[in-house]
Amino acid sequence: MNKEKDFDIQSLGTASIPSPIKLSTITGDKIHNFVKEDYRILHDVSLAGFNKCLDNKETPACLEKAGPRENIYFDPKNTTAAIVTCGGLCPGINNVIRSLVMALHYFYGIKRIIGIPYGYEGLGLENGHQLKELTPDSVKDIHEFGGTILGSSRGAQSVPKMVDTLQENSIDILFTIGGDGTLKGANAIGEEIEKRGLDISVVGIPKTIDNDIELIDKSFGFETAFDVASRIIKDAHNEATGAYNGMAIVKLMGRDSGFIAASTAIAVPVVNFVLVPEMDFTLGGENGFLEALEKRLKSKHHAVIVVAEGAGQHLFGSDSEQVKDASGNVLHKDIGLLLKQKIKEYFDAKDIETTIKYIDPSYIIRSAPANANDSTFCTRLAYQAVHGAMAGKTKFVVGRVNNHFVYIPISKVVTKRKKIDLEADFWFAVLESTGQPIKM
Repeated sequence: MNKEKDFDIQSLGTASIPSPIKLSTITGDKIHNFVKEDYRILHDVSLAGFNKCLDNKETPACLEKAGPRENIYFDPKNTTAAIVTCGGLCPGINNVIRSLVMALHYFYGIKRIIGIPYGYEGLGLENGHQLKELTPDSVKDIHEFGGTILGSSRGAQSVPKMVDTLQENSIDILFTIGGDGTLKGANAIGEEIEKRGLDISVVGIPKTIDNDIELIDKSFGFETAFDVASRIIKDAHNEATGAYNGMAIVKLMGRDSGFIAASTAIAVPVVNFVLVPEMDFTLGGENGFLEALEKRLKSKHHAVIVVAEGAGQHLFGSDSEQVKDASGNVLHKDIGLLLKQKIKEYFDAKDIETTIKYIDPSYIIRSAPANANDSTFCTRLAYQAVHGAMAGKTKFVVGRVNNHFVYIPISKVVTKRKKIDLEADFWFAVLESTGQPIKM
């Protein structure tokens, strides 16, 4: 079996138009080279994985390297691009919008770029939202602000009606910026386009603050999230140490994956406990969380607890009613409030005086502008997305894998959520930083 085919990128047709970008095809002339169509990046870079392929006489699974192609599919002077942002807010969305517009306009000479207002809702003309023209002048300063200038929304829309809107507005390329639900929607739009035999490229730029997109190294906004959270943790530590037996509980984003909580704990080593969705833990009993917390208070008389929003949902009971948002995501019960209540009850029963502060900075973090690292990452993602779209590729996402920017079929990143591997060195670094028990 040739695993390379698992990651083949679909194309609208043969790219036969010379690229307007003046690059090189010669190595050593100190000019950046076009990326060749057969350039691939190994998915599994371990020696064991490579040897297994050798033993089985298989081609290793490979990913298509992102970048500018020597020939493009779309004629820039007749091309219209559109950009839509969906789902929750995340640092860096405006950076991506700005960089898409700049790359389309200045690299390829595309003059008509449309902003879709309020997510996929804006592609339903019956909703009354007006499409807006995007120009370099209109987006030149938006990277300085958080949020999205286009607005966003959640929830499914009629795929045929959305494709009707693309057709009616002569849109050739649709850039979708969003998470799991958005990418599934983009794939459905791409399939409807294919069914109609249309020449429209659909491109996904993964946006999830939780960093839970499968296969890719990281998603934009993630680094800013734990950067901003790190400052809040320092303040929470001040609150905890300001009282005898003081405790600060900080709830951070992480519906199904605890990367923000875990990364923040490593970045700011004043955190004593990290609770994430991937781990099983009990509150009471021998070796439970509350007993470990009591030992911490007896030793240091303060504690900082970081909990991801999706952690500890089993503590609410199996009969707890599940409520979902418009995108179909389960709205979790507030684990932070439950922890505060249970901690108070536990220590009150032992007649131990405590002070507990609960902090939920989620919306502040989501709305923050991107930091320098994320800004760089957003810009490069956008540029690579534009190069792939102009070459006629479709139904793909752009991401970084093994430190290389690559193109991945959308269908491959929406099969499951990326989660922390509790047996890997990343989680072990959390345990080393916090000093919390391996199991609670």
